[in-house]
Amino acid sequence: MESIIERPTLATWVLAARPQTLTTALIPVAVGSASAFSEGGFHPLPAFVALFSAMWIQIGTNFANDLFDFQKGADTEERIGPVRATQSGLVTPGQMRAAVITAFAIAFFSGLYLVYIGGWVILLIGVLSILAGLAYTGGPYPLGYHGLGDLFVFVFFGLVAVTGTHYVQTLSFSPRALALSVPIGLLATAVLIVNNIRDIDTDAKAGKRTIAVRLGRQKTRVYFALTLLGAWICLPLFWTLGITDVWILLPTVMTSKAAAIIKVVATHTDGPNLIAALVETARLGVFFGLLMALGIVCGHFV
Repeated sequence: MESIIERPTLATWVLAARPQTLTTALIPVAVGSASAFSEGGFHPLPAFVALFSAMWIQIGTNFANDLFDFQKGADTEERIGPVRATQSGLVTPGQMRAAVITAFAIAFFSGLYLVYIGGWVILLIGVLSILAGLAYTGGPYPLGYHGLGDLFVFVFFGLVAVTGTHYVQTLSFSPRALALSVPIGLLATAVLIVNNIRDIDTDAKAGKRTIAVRLGRQKTRVYFALTLLGAWICLPLFWTLGITDVWILLPTVMTSKAAAIIKVVATHTDGPNLIAALVETARLGVFFGLLMALGIVCGHFV
């Protein structure tokens, strides 16, 4: 196969990059920047570079997952969901390996500007983020294969991404930004949970012991509902504790949409409905995060 495929098309690389997942990089940066703005420390260039680097870390992670899941047998013809480039033969393992290195190299070198601003703390965050992206499905102890994928997503696409974005603009650690990162991490994790519910049968066959495989379908549905509920509970909690203004409640306009997604996940096992639920969960996270960022900014002016 290595000798047959010479040059994958741009469309193939876009497919492998999974652009629909890049919102998990966008939203934490938006919330972290809103937090920095509310504390008088917003700076557009560091915010943009943080977004650019985060997106390439996400792309590198997606490329690595495409490669390692194929090599470990998790991506097969039985898999339900979007086409995977390596498994389908659109890209050779060697080409995907080169793409992984390239994506993470772009993330690393673009992030050097943030290191220049924020110092060794940002370098540590960047290196750990890249290593975690590789270790999610690769290495001697792949996180996703041992039920640690959910924790990885919550920490790196929630806590680290939001507080890191805030830090490179204010040069200070903010407990408030850390609190604001919790619902963002929960919503990013919710996307992964739906994905793992969809893949529960093929993952179990491949020995990929995700939380969904370990808990079973029914308990994972409850876990998914509690994860979304946790994100919603954070909002009035932030308000009552005085962490933010009442404007933080803006995302609650999405409550009915969240309930509808929970119902679909709770009552369907077929691929099309779960794929639709996955897309809607990701979209929910986008609007929740943008409304949350808007609420933080509005609260600064009121």
